[in-house]
Amino acid sequence: MNNPVLLRIFPFLAWFPVDALILRGDLIAGITGALVLVPKAMAYAQLSGLPVYYGLYVAFIPAILGALWGSSRQLATGPVAVVSLMTAAAITPLAAQFSEEFIGLALVLALMVGLIQFTLGVVKLGTVVNFVSQPVILGFMNAAAIILGLSQLDMLLGIPKGRSDSFLYDIWEMLGYLSQTHLPTLAMSVFALALMLGFKKIPALAKLGVLVAVIVTTLISWSIGFERKSSARVDDVQDPDARALLAEFQRVEVRIDELNQQLSEKTARLRTIRKEQGELTPDAVTTTYETELLRLQLRDREKENRNRNRVLRGFMFERATDGDGQSARLYLAGQVPAGETSDGRHWHIKKFEKGEMKLMGGGDVVGKIPSGLPSFRVPPISLDAVLQLLSAAFIIALVAFMESVSMAKAMAAKTKERLNPNQELIGQGIANIGGAFFQSYPACGSFTGSAINLQAGAKTGFAMVFNGVFVAVTLLFLTNYLYHLPKATLAVIILLAVTSLITPKALKHTWQASRADGVVALTTFIVTLVAAPHLDKGILVGAGLAIVLFLYRTMKPRVAVLGRHSDGTLRDTKVHPTLPTSPHVIAMRFDGQLYFANVAYFEDNALELVAAKPDAKYLLVVGDGINHLDASGEEVVHHLVERLRGAGVEIVFAGLKKQVLSVMHSTGLFDLIGQANIFPTEHQAIVTIYQRLGVDGKDDPFYNVRAQPQAAPA
Repeated sequence: MNNPVLLRIFPFLAWFPVDALILRGDLIAGITGALVLVPKAMAYAQLSGLPVYYGLYVAFIPAILGALWGSSRQLATGPVAVVSLMTAAAITPLAAQFSEEFIGLALVLALMVGLIQFTLGVVKLGTVVNFVSQPVILGFMNAAAIILGLSQLDMLLGIPKGRSDSFLYDIWEMLGYLSQTHLPTLAMSVFALALMLGFKKIPALAKLGVLVAVIVTTLISWSIGFERKSSARVDDVQDPDARALLAEFQRVEVRIDELNQQLSEKTARLRTIRKEQGELTPDAVTTTYETELLRLQLRDREKENRNRNRVLRGFMFERATDGDGQSARLYLAGQVPAGETSDGRHWHIKKFEKGEMKLMGGGDVVGKIPSGLPSFRVPPISLDAVLQLLSAAFIIALVAFMESVSMAKAMAAKTKERLNPNQELIGQGIANIGGAFFQSYPACGSFTGSAINLQAGAKTGFAMVFNGVFVAVTLLFLTNYLYHLPKATLAVIILLAVTSLITPKALKHTWQASRADGVVALTTFIVTLVAAPHLDKGILVGAGLAIVLFLYRTMKPRVAVLGRHSDGTLRDTKVHPTLPTSPHVIAMRFDGQLYFANVAYFEDNALELVAAKPDAKYLLVVGDGINHLDASGEEVVHHLVERLRGAGVEIVFAGLKKQVLSVMHSTGLFDLIGQANIFPTEHQAIVTIYQRLGVDGKDDPFYNVRAQPQAAPA
């Protein structure tokens, strides 16, 4: 297929015709990748705040679309740990995890991420990711990896964890519940970890370690009755203080639901009023006030229940019946009265649902996964949702693309295939847009899946198409077998996956290479940790700091006062302090572009050097380090030439680049300076200057070095 227009619209046509041998290899690669992907997809969905089967949805439609419209033939698109965590961080402040509203916002977020990526790809702005420098990504990834690992502690230990605006506070608070560690959950975590690490040491079976651990722990979970769930009413709690607190928590939860409903109605009404009547009409002002009042009430009620929930998470109950086997009663652990029989199990409150307390008395498992493929669903787009998610969507779009394209570049270097970053942006954008209409949260290029594709010998994107088909088969026929899969196993999968993202050596290397870059990486790392779960703040602060430091460096580039070396070259007198200089000629080199931010620095240095040598007749500017001259730079140089000429000092330029000379020609600066004062090399400039000086420069040691230039200046 050689039609460039068709290939631009349908890049997958370049795969055809497909050799049967290649197709068979892609089939094997696809199935191999899917065997690893299915459990990991569910593990990553656990991070996103969505039911685990949403991870399978992301591994289905987005994986196929990303392969069909991307540039890389080995890149695997699907759920990844960092993007899953960023999804949860973006939506959690706006809705309760696992709720219908949360799911709807996840779909809107995926659509927004896809539209941003697709638009950047179409207008060929793939280079926009360069605004987020490598030190920023390095600091962010290391912090995110630590957050990912810590976020799984509750699943690994079977202890409760709260969710607030401070991730580190939640972790610190959770450590107070270590005494409540569920020993069977801890044992399951250790066993799953041992299985996966053990298989890693056997090269032939390394790829199957995750799959084997999933199968074995699921069978064990089923056989021992690992899960224990029950429900109870608040009235079943016998402790008066606990019952009162639970009743108040339940009452406020009902009020929160009412406020959310009222807020949704008021917001919709406000949009209608603004559209029909305008922003400043009495109706619009009144409704805006009422909406803000509802928001304040909602925040207050949510804060109240967060504080109550901290106490509730510490409650452990025992279920007991009286001697006649009457209805079960809940007592605080260790307080079952004589004459009643405890079931010997400790229960904690998992959540409130429809007026009932859902209790957990065993290990946590995946539970029921709806069988069948994800249905078509239009994301519930609203102006409020878009505005609230916009900054997070943009950050996720950039981070996801950087992770995708870095992996794609690494594979392209090995396969010798051409990678088109803009087409990859389009592919990732289409994957997320399409996924958003089939119940997917944001997808991204996966390091693990891509590496498996490469190692398994995938030659075309059909490998990911087959991968997606296998996920579809899982959704259709295998979901019932995953019910008893322990969430502890999924937590171990995440824990092992994020260890490769923690790279202290890379951070140390960045610090050694550049202190400024080291500061950027360290600042991004700290801000990301402290600001979690608002991960976008780490990226924004890091990128902003990197730009500020870059501007600061360019504002004060290196200015070298030059002396004459014995080989005839001009070198920095700070590096070579014994080199002779001249009372008649000032030689300086400016190692940076001349633009609005640093041209005043250039002017100040030139005037200081002239003031320090009142007998000097010439200022020689060695300009081979000047690669850009903007309007501000041209104007200041223009005034400097006139000012020094009026003081009897002539500016001479040597080694100017073509682009700088072009600006000088087009603005008339070249004519002001004069052809006679612009030279290709510093040597020619010096010879001409001393010819003009005549007798005054005859005995000048700066000129009497007769050797021709042989080495580059220091």
